[in-house]
Formats: sequence, structure tokens, C-alpha cells
Amino acid sequence: MKPSRSFASDNNAGVHPEVLKSLAAVNEGHVVGYGDDPYTASAESLFRRHFGADIAVFFVFNGTAANCLSLKALTKTYEAVICAEAAHIYVDECGAPEKMTGCKLIPLPTRDGKLTVDAVRKAYHGIGDQHHVQPRVISITQATEVGTVYRPNEIKALAEFAHERQMFLHVDGARIGNAAASLGKGLRECTRDVGVDVLSFGATKNGGMGAEAVIFFNPDLAKEFKFYRKQGMQLASKMRYLAAQFEALFKDDLWLKNARHSNRMAQLLKRELSDVPDVRIVYPVEANGVFARIPSRSIPKLLKRYFFYPWDIEQSVVRWMCSWDTTEDDVKKFVDFVRRTLA
Repeated sequence: MKPSRSFASDNNAGVHPEVLKSLAAVNEGHVVGYGDDPYTASAESLFRRHFGADIAVFFVFNGTAANCLSLKALTKTYEAVICAEAAHIYVDECGAPEKMTGCKLIPLPTRDGKLTVDAVRKAYHGIGDQHHVQPRVISITQATEVGTVYRPNEIKALAEFAHERQMFLHVDGARIGNAAASLGKGLRECTRDVGVDVLSFGATKNGGMGAEAVIFFNPDLAKEFKFYRKQGMQLASKMRYLAAQFEALFKDDLWLKNARHSNRMAQLLKRELSDVPDVRIVYPVEANGVFARIPSRSIPKLLKRYFFYPWDIEQSVVRWMCSWDTTEDDVKKFVDFVRRTLA
């Protein structure tokens, strides 16, 4: 019998009980649709409490939409978005950002999943040349696709580079909670205060059912966003059910408790794997993911019992993700199976 919890993705985890309670709590009577309801207004006020009173915030169903619509609001079709070569917008969104925006994505190689100013500078060229796309946005992922976390000074440096050139800095924050927990910083401290222009705020991976938010720290950038959201088929008629999820996650800092827990389980997984022969951790474990190189012959054997994703088949690197509901017992049983299988 396969275990009830795997290490494939925090998307595979269930919905936190407090989120389910919040959904049941708003499931009474009639309210106006499309976000003109008191629950949505209350959730928006919570975002303003965390990020500032002058933000513009919009709720959508999933992370791909949050990213695509964010970029759509910042760009024209002849412009370009600079990102890491492993970025979700480049690798895992089926070309949706390019389809939605008409822009070209410019992927850059990274050592640890993080863009640097030096790397971005090399991609910033052809300015004013009608034969070249014009760089307009730097998009980073926090935490990154390989589980590393940008330090505030790293984000600030990218923001300054962008703003000096009339560019924008977008953050794919599908795991922004994990990043903030790892840094020991508040949500505003590691986004707005270091120069981020637009944030895709993830809740689904952190205990939500299916809710993301797009936050503009300069509301002027959001003037047309309500139209883009509708055209993008992301305007929820029953918005209260998206809003209720954020209410639950912000209450008593549940988002932070969930993120701290999944990060802690990843650290435990790293420690438990440290004495397993033939397992080598290939990236720093800074959020809730562990990336390890293991013998390729072992991967099919492990997959017969536990579902997870091979990350780099050529290098025999796998990704093991922890979630808000991962337990210490889950980790220890998994590592014991890894140890026995590799032996």
C-alpha cells in the first residue's frame, strides 16, 4: 500500500482544515458576485495590512494566471521579460506568458536558480533598435524553482537595475510564504520594501484550495488589470470563496505557520538523508524542497512506492518537496525506504 502523503509537490497536499472551515463559514445566503461582496473587501483589507494601504490587489484561480496577467499589465507586445532558465513562466506554463503578452521570454542560465545583476546586464541590449525586442520586465521566482531563496539585498539590486532603466521587477511568489519564513522577514519586507513592483502571491501551495493574488505596489500599473483578468477568464463570479481562503491563511498567521512547518520538514529530510550513501544534495535547502542526485537505477524503484518528480534526468537529480501536512514520521519512513532501496 502506498503512503497517503508523497514528496512530489506541495500542490499535492490537501487543503488546510482552517481553510475548509472558512469556506463553509461564507457558504450562507446570497452576496453580490464578482468581488463586490464583504468577504472580498475584508480579504483585500488584510493584504493592505501586510503590504500597505495604497496597493491594488486582485484574486485569481491559479499561479499561471497570476504570472501571465501580471506580465500582461506591465508589457507591450514588442517587449521582453528576462527570467531564469528554470523559471516556471519559461518551463512549466506551456507558453502561456508569451501567448498572453505577445512578449518574448529571455531565459538566463543560473548557478543556483537566482538571477544576478551581472547576468541581467548581459541580456539588456538592443535598446531602441527596431529589430530587437525591448527588455521591460525582470521576473524572478521566490523561493526559486530549485529551493533557494533570494536575500533582500539581492532583490533590491535587481529592482534598482530595473528601475534605472524604466523596467519593472515582477516576483512569482508561488512559495513567497516559504521564502519569508526562511528569511525571518515580513511579507512586505521581502517584496515591496526592496523594490518589487508586482507580486504573484501564492496560497495554493501553502494550504489553500485554489487561490492566488496579484498585488500591484503602484496602483497606477493596475488601471487596466480588471479587463485583463476578465479576458483571461480569471474573474470569479463567486469571489467570496477565493477571498475566504486568504482570510483563513492570514488569521493568526496561518500562512507563516504552514510555511515554517514545510521548511522545517525539508530541513529534517536533508538531515536524515545526510548519512545515506549515494545521495548528494545539489542545492542549498532554504525553503521546502530538497534536490538530490541519486543513482539513476534507483529512481524507478523509488517511484513504485512514492510519487515524486525527477528534476534533471541527465544528471539523475530528483526533487523532493515537503508540504504543510508533511509529518516527521512521513520523512523518516521515506528516508528509510530510500536507504533500503539504494542499498
